[in-house]
Amino acid sequence: MAQPLHPEGLSMLEKRKIEAEILKEVYETLKASHGEEVARKTITDSVRRSAIAQGKQFAASAPGGPSLQAFEDVMPLWTKGGALEIEVKEQTDKTFAFNVTRCRYAETYKAMGLGEIGHLLSCNRDGAFCEGYDPKLKLERTQTIMQGASHCDFRYRYEDK
Repeated sequence: MAQPLHPEGLSMLEKRKIEAEILKEVYETLKASHGEEVARKTITDSVRRSAIAQGKQFAASAPGGPSLQAFEDVMPLWTKGGALEIEVKEQTDKTFAFNVTRCRYAETYKAMGLGEIGHLLSCNRDGAFCEGYDPKLKLERTQTIMQGASHCDFRYRYEDK
């Protein structure tokens, strides 16, 4: 029996918080035994692999296959409950550009004492998710709230190449 893409009723923010509670202990244990550099690299690599796998799962379940529209259709999973407040800048059949003006993921990780690695736990996932979902989906982002900016600038584009 296939695993559901996302547990019914659970927001992505709640899911990420549960994951972060476990990863916090893994990070602290690795930092103590192998140093901060190894701990950060391990978290980075693990989260990236998880995001690619999740992207592949979402692609497999996308009606008619992966597309920019199907990708946009699952955005409510990430924004549910006000987890992200976004301001759409451009939305065409080939582009989806928006700014995140409030990120409760960043707020949650900071409250958990994970501010120093919040970007590894969350922001690190975004581009990797695209790789797994469809290599034609590209993300450009120059700044994040997690790392101190006033907003995150997500610029997705879908390449036919």
